[in-house]
Parts: sequence; C-alpha cells; structure tokens
Amino acid sequence: MRRVTWRNLLARKVRLLLSAFAIVLGVAFVAGSFVFTDTIERSFEGIVSGSVPDVTVRPVGLTQDSMEGSVNLEARTMPASLVDELAGAPGVARADGSIDGVGLFVVRADGRLLGGTGAPTLSFNYNDAPNTLGEPAVTISEGREPRAAGEIALDERSAQAADYSIGDTVRMVTAGEQPEVEAELVGIAEFAGGGLAGATLVLFETGAAQDVFLGGADAFTSVSVAGEPGVSETELADAVGPLLPEGVEAATGQEVADEIEGVVGEVLGFLNAFLLVFGAIALVVGTFLIVNTFSILVAQRSRELALLRALGASRRQVTRSVLTEAFAVGLVGATLGLLLGFGLAASLRLLFASFGLDLSGTSLVFKPRTAVAAYLVGLVVTMVAAYLPARRAARIAPVAAMRDDVALPDSSVRRRTLLAVALVVVGALLLVWGLVIGGDVPLKVGAGIFCILIAISLASPVLAVPVLSGTGLLYRRVFGTVGTLATQNARRNPRRTAATASALMIGLALVSTMSVIGASVNKSIDAAVEKDFTSDYLVSNAVGIPFSPAIAERLAALDDVDTVAPVQALTVSVGDDRLMLSATDVEAFSEIFDLEYVEGGAPSDGEVALTEDTADQLGVGVGQSIDLTFPSGDVPATVVGVYEFSNVAGSALAPLSTVAEGQLQRTDSSVAVNAAEGADTDQVGRALEAATAQTPTVTVQNQSDFAEAQRAQVDQLLLLIYALLGLAIVIAVLGIVNTLALSVMERTREVGLLRAVGLSRRQLRRMVRLEAIAIAVLGAVLGIAAGVAFGVLLQRSFVDDGITDLAIPWPRLVTFVVVAAVVGVLAAVLPARRAARLDVLRAITTE
Repeated sequence: MRRVTWRNLLARKVRLLLSAFAIVLGVAFVAGSFVFTDTIERSFEGIVSGSVPDVTVRPVGLTQDSMEGSVNLEARTMPASLVDELAGAPGVARADGSIDGVGLFVVRADGRLLGGTGAPTLSFNYNDAPNTLGEPAVTISEGREPRAAGEIALDERSAQAADYSIGDTVRMVTAGEQPEVEAELVGIAEFAGGGLAGATLVLFETGAAQDVFLGGADAFTSVSVAGEPGVSETELADAVGPLLPEGVEAATGQEVADEIEGVVGEVLGFLNAFLLVFGAIALVVGTFLIVNTFSILVAQRSRELALLRALGASRRQVTRSVLTEAFAVGLVGATLGLLLGFGLAASLRLLFASFGLDLSGTSLVFKPRTAVAAYLVGLVVTMVAAYLPARRAARIAPVAAMRDDVALPDSSVRRRTLLAVALVVVGALLLVWGLVIGGDVPLKVGAGIFCILIAISLASPVLAVPVLSGTGLLYRRVFGTVGTLATQNARRNPRRTAATASALMIGLALVSTMSVIGASVNKSIDAAVEKDFTSDYLVSNAVGIPFSPAIAERLAALDDVDTVAPVQALTVSVGDDRLMLSATDVEAFSEIFDLEYVEGGAPSDGEVALTEDTADQLGVGVGQSIDLTFPSGDVPATVVGVYEFSNVAGSALAPLSTVAEGQLQRTDSSVAVNAAEGADTDQVGRALEAATAQTPTVTVQNQSDFAEAQRAQVDQLLLLIYALLGLAIVIAVLGIVNTLALSVMERTREVGLLRAVGLSRRQLRRMVRLEAIAIAVLGAVLGIAAGVAFGVLLQRSFVDDGITDLAIPWPRLVTFVVVAAVVGVLAAVLPARRAARLDVLRAITTE
C-alpha cells in the first residue's frame, strides 16, 4: 500500500500541488504574521533596554497604561533643584534631569513633514545618562553634542531622510508656544538600543529644550537616576523615595520596561490577530479546494480502490492511503508556506516602513513557535479536509465501484440542508449576541458570519439550482447546443459545483460586506459633515497630531476673519468610563456650531456638558457633579447641559480652563474659522493657507475638502482589506482550475465521444469556458447576496456608532459579478486547452 500511495502521489503531483498551493498561501499568512510581529517586538525590546535607566522619577499616575490611547500632553514638571538632591542620596551614582518633549516634528529640506503618520518624534535634552546596562542611552557618532540654544543633533536615518547634513539649518514645528523653531544641525546621534523603529530622535541643549517645551521654566519632566555598583533598582528607588515631593514617584527600570512592553504587547496582539484572520480565511477557502480535489480523485480512482479491496486491502489501509497523500500535500504546503512567510514578513516590513514604522535595523525574527504553528496549521487543515473523502474511499464496495455512478444521493442533500439550517440558527444567535447584547463583539460577529457562510456552502447544491437554471437559459439562447452541454456539466454533480463555487462565494461575501460598510461609512460621513460642519473652514491635522495654540491666535488676527474657535481633544475618565472631551472657547464655539441641547445649556468654568448617550451611560443629569479624572488627579465639574450627539463636540464639552485644571499642556486639535459677514470666503481661505504655510502639521479645509479627506481614509482602508481578501479569491480561482482540470480527466471518454460525433475543438473549449463561467457566477451571486445581507445587518447595528446611512454600491457589486465571469474564463484556459488536445480514439477507449 505504501508503494501504491507513493505511485499515486507522483502520478497526480500537479493536481496535488495546486491543492498544496492553497495551504502555502494560508500558512504563509500565519508564519508571516508571527515573524513580523516578533520582529517588531524584538525592535521595541532593544529600544526599551537602551533607554530605560535604573530608576525613573516622574509625576504620579504617568504610567504607560494611563497614557495608552490618550491624546493628552502632560504639563507637570519637577524643579531642577530636585536633581541635585537626588544625586546626593545614598547609593546614587548620578542623577540627570530629562525633558521629554512632545509634539515636535522635523520639516524636511523640501518643506514636507518628516514622519507624522507612523513612529513619533522623540525630543530630549542631551545628556550621557546611563541605561540599565550602564551604557549611555545616546551617543554622538558624528559631529558634537548640542551645547547652546539654536543647536540640535538628529539620528542618522532621520538626517538622511530629511536631507540634512551637519551645518545645515533644520526647521521644526512644535505644539508649544513657539509654532516654528530653527536650529543648526551640529551632530549625528546614535541610540544605544539599535534602531528606533522609524522614530525621529531630536536632541537639544538643556536650556534650549526648556525654552521650547517648558516655556523657559527651570524644570524637568523626569529624572533619570543611576545606582552605584551593587545597589539594586528596588533599593535605589527606596533610597530616593523620601526626597520626592508630593505628586512624584520613583519607578524602577523593570517597572517602566514592563509597562512599555505591556502596551506594545497589546498593539502587537491586535496586529497579529488582524493578519491571522485573513490567514484563517485563506485556509477556510483552501479547505474547499482540498476537499474537492480529493473527492474527485477518489471518485476517479473508484475502480482502482475497489481492486485494492478485492486484493485484500482493508478499509483502514485505503483510508490511510488517502490520508497519507493528504499528509504529503500538507507537509509540502506547510514547508513552502513557512518559507513564503518570511517573504511576506519582509514585504510587510517594507509596507510599514512607508507608513513610518522602519524596522530595517532589526533582522527578521524566527522563533520555534512559528515553525510549530505553520506545520500544525498546514497538516491539520489538510488532514481534516481530506478525512471525508478518505472515509468515502474506504466505503467503496468492490462491485459498486465498477459502476460509473458517483451522483450525490438525495439523502446526503437532505442531511446537508438540515445541517445548514442548524448552522444558520447558531450564526443568527451569535450575531444577535454580539450586536445586541455586546461583549467581545468582533469574535461573536465573526463566528456568526462564519457559521452562516458554511451553512450557505452546505446548502449551495440546492441554492445553485435556480442560478444554474438562469445561466443555462441564457447559454441555450446564445450558444445553443454547446451552452446546453456546459449547463448539464455544471449541474451533473451539484455538490462538486457548489463546493467549487463556495470557495469563491466566501471571498466575495466578505469583499461585498466590506463594500457595503465602506459605502455606508462614506455616505454617513457626507451626511454628518453636511449637518455638523457649519464653519467656513476647519484647520486641523488629518491624523490627530496636536499643534500650537499660537496658530489660532495668528488666524484670529487676519482681516475678514470673524470668529475663531480652538478645540483641544482630551481623554478623561469618569469612574470606569473613558471619554473624549472637547475643551474649547465655548462662546466662540457656540457662535460657529449649533449644538442641540435637550436639557440645560453651554458650560462655563468648572462645568461640563454631555451627550445624551454619555449622560445615560454615566447615570447623571443636569445639576449633578462628576469627577473628570486625569493622570494628575480628579477635576470636579458640574453637568449643566445635555446635547444631541454631534461629530464636532465629542462625548463631552468643557471650557479651555479644564486643560489647566488637569495640568495638561495647552495645544489645539482643530480650529474652526468663520469669515466676516460679506467677506469673500475663497479669499479668506487663501489667507488662512498663507498663514499656516510654514506649519505643515495642519491643513485648511472647507466642507467638501474635509469630507473628501475623511472618505479617502476609508477608501484606503478598504483597499488594504481588498488586497488581503484577494488571497482568498486567488485560492478560489485555483479551485476552479483544479476542479475543471480533474473534471476533464474524469470525462475523458465523454469528451472523446463528443468529438467523434462532430463537436469541434473550438466548441469544446467554449463548453469548458462556459462551465467555468457558470461556476464563477454562481459563487459571485451567492457571495454578493450574503455580503449585502451581512453589510446591511452590520450597518443597522452600528447606527448609534456613527454609521447612520445605508448605501449599497450596486455598480461595484455588478462589477464583481463581471470580474467573476472573467475569472471563470481565465481559469478555464488550461483545462479547455487540455480537453481540446485529447486524442479522440484514445479518449473513447479510456476506462
């Protein structure tokens, strides 16, 4: 039996390799995801080990966990005198004051912004303070360190990317009181942890850093403390603890490292899950290809398997023979997929580098877990997919196998239909559980959609009948006898046709779902902008980077500008709930935007207004007091108004005085501008653009510009998802190619008879192409119908989250059907050519 199995593998290696290709692509996604995220993790481990000192003295509450997802910029500092006090503590080797600047960006020599969408800019005052390894966290590899105001040092990658050399004047923009800063580049800095993952490192002289980031105050944002030899981090923290003023704490290097790694781990976990989802989709689609391939091969070898049984082979041996072939396919697929995974990880590294996350300084990381996962996934998926065909092979009776009867029994259709109904019920319950009850929504919704898709696949032999009947009617009218033959071939084995179409159906269902969601989001954006965007212009940053409040002051001084309302987005907590609060000049804001208050009115100092949903969520009403929790502590505020949700105000609205009370740095997230009555708005727009020309972190947009920018972001995300789902479509196309090729082999005698009675080679090729088109269109129709249903359901479920308007992109969906038909034509090229080249006499005598 082993020799027979090996012979079968070699005889059908091309067909089996096509099946293995599906495993290759799915495993590549799994392996590539692990390799890529492990590489990011290694890069950040280097950054952490290279930057963290033995002990960090910092404001209380300023942990990485508290800052996760926050848009707040801290304003709390420590007096410079504290550094000398800490340096004299027992066990302290040295103490260095640090200024951690936030909101600074380097402007390239050509005037464009360096970074801004990926890794951040790290701005510090220069010192040679050691990290936990005893090495200086930063060294100067070329030139010298900055020694006076007007001098800076940059890391080598950033200097090259911005096209600056030592001696050049570097222009920068900040979120502080000085919107633009210029300085001479005097040195190239090198980070002890290796690469900076695309981040930009900017080093100032201490006094200059205090001027830029602290308004000239003689203070520091944190203090790095290094211990003497033999002094542990815990002992060092305990030694400096009694010297710390109220509101300041000492954190060990390990504590800080654990905080950073925890935040990075959560981000990497999301990224890994995001990529693995598409790998899982590819594997599910690949499973249909493998099941189909082995089912057809078992059917074609029914006589051979029957002879083996007649010669003494047991059912177990026959099953084992088929599963051994599957094991070989899985092993080859997993091996090639693992190798391709490295290529995918390298491609992802290049892709993310274009977004600012540069990992070129870190080699791709391969962990044993990656190999185990790759082979486990590849082998398990293949063996499970081949199990049913293997069992079917073992049940072949020697006499029954001599008959050419492989039609699907009606009882099997009934069982599949009943199972499909059960899965639809389970899927519907999961969708209701996730969308209505809530809690772990992505997992429940994903599982519900998966159950319904499998149910559609199981019921597809029944669902395929009306679709194939429709294509058959069209074929008969347009192509005559050839069309009739193609339709009969597609309907001959409905389970095989449906299984082949199901692979394409799953991919197009997900693509169609995202198309409906994307179109609905874009329509909702247009409706929201038309309703809420009542200012003439909005000055903002596309990715939420804060900018200097001096910009608003500059715009207010322009001629023909009537009202300017700066808005600073803040992240606050109220109990266990986290809110996005808009701090603004309430009077100016109310002149530009018309919030619809259902109770109370606009807030003033010490007050806050909430949306209806937020007030219900917190269980508070007008007149009640709540505590707005910032890292620095609680700020009490009285609820004086409840308003209908508006995209311009967020969950809560408060005056700008809240920023100072929360001890945060004053910045702006956006500035709404209205032109004076009777002024030329186009001319005002040009004046605004001229006033912000030296600040590339901001853009000036009117209503249509803003809506277009928001839609562009949605479209970019859709393109990324389409590209990832395209993998499943590729596998589905391979399934059509494989099924047609095996079907042609199975019908060799029939093809010979058709040629003998006068069917030309051209007609034969057309027949195979039409059969492929029918399968592809079947998959497209089922997939698009399911996708539209899922998209409508998801849109209606997220009305309260901003997707208020339903839009079904019918032209795009029709395009999908046309593309599917074209895909069918392309998939049929090789099988049709092979069928046309068959020798008529040999085909007729084939058994």
